[in-house]
Amino acid sequence: MSKPVRFLTREPTFPSADLVEMRDCNDLLDDIDELQARFAEDGYLLVRGLHDRGQVLAARAEMLATIRDQGVLDPGSPLDEGRLLPGGRVSGRGLDQGGELLKVVGGAPILDFFQRYFAGDVRRFDFTWSRAVPNGGATGAHVDAVYMGRGSRRLMTCWTPLGDIDTALGGLVVCVGSHRLDGFRRLRQTYGRMDVDRDVVNGWFTSDPGEITERFGGRWATTEFRAGDAVLFGMFTLHASLTNTTDRLRLSADTRYQPAAEPADERWVRRDGKDPSGHTTWLTGKQKSMTEARAAWGI
Repeated sequence: MSKPVRFLTREPTFPSADLVEMRDCNDLLDDIDELQARFAEDGYLLVRGLHDRGQVLAARAEMLATIRDQGVLDPGSPLDEGRLLPGGRVSGRGLDQGGELLKVVGGAPILDFFQRYFAGDVRRFDFTWSRAVPNGGATGAHVDAVYMGRGSRRLMTCWTPLGDIDTALGGLVVCVGSHRLDGFRRLRQTYGRMDVDRDVVNGWFTSDPGEITERFGGRWATTEFRAGDAVLFGMFTLHASLTNTTDRLRLSADTRYQPAAEPADERWVRRDGKDPSGHTTWLTGKQKSMTEARAAWGI
């Protein structure tokens, strides 16, 4: 049965023609050629239970304990529910440092998968993006190439839900086929070649998901996620998130993997024993709006 969801500026039902169900690839896990063909077609791979569920839940508990120590969680609710106090704001400081989370994103299941997928040694970016998204929070439509596009073209993102995430909490949404369809060609040649630090432009292409499918094509897809699931996608797959409509935090992590022998974006890996620099001018300089950039690109 379809149900209404909030997707940034739109309120589609799920599942529907506007927001379809992701298809998992678990039946293909023993056939790398078929996995790669599926990725080439869809631009993403949903792997149910890729991570150890118990390890993911341990990482969730550790992250929530860190947030509790910030004094922003409701002390009258169970910690696992992650309910914010009215007006509470979570600091991202330290959320990516937990040992339990590192066991998930650097553990054997995910590394073994990518070693098979790339047919060789794997490098994981040393920077881990941890998310604790409150009520009303959502991510606009974008591609990851604009944030980390200076290295391997085979770099892939792994989105890991840290807990069970239904459509009310608001999980990941991908635009199926956006990495290859002809309708997105101009977008890939302009926005897709942007670098937020070089160009100092806000990285989200739009906060209106309907604009994407109405102007360029593709189909938005999501699902209800379980702790242990993972979604893997490439640098040119447009993606976003549903809006969190609950009073609980949505916890997740983004990590990146690539063939070890290929160049890596220097902003996200350790060099000479120094931690990754992360973004440089993007967060400190005066940003150009995406509206201005799109006008210059003619899209």
